Amino acid sequence: MWLHLGNDTIVSMKDVIGIFDLDNTTISSHTRHFLSEAQKKHLVINVSMELPKSFILCQKEDNLVVYISQISPATLLKRSLSFSKFE
Repeated sequence: MWLHLGNDTIVSMKDVIGIFDLDNTTISSHTRHFLSEAQKKHLVINVSMELPKSFILCQKEDNLVVYISQISPATLLKRSLSFSKFE
């Protein structure tokens, strides 16, 4: 199944490692450091044209990819759970 992240971007649910709230997780210096390093390595894809609310960590082949989305983590979670009903 696929998860729509916003702005015509979809990812396979099999690739999703986690969905995180930007406001709550960036309080931690570890998360800020992780996102900073991912940005330096060009592993961050911003699919948000508005204020970002979440980041989605995905495994793409041998690399991690971080998507920044304007969609709330709660909405992304609902979308992912609705797909699991059909599997």
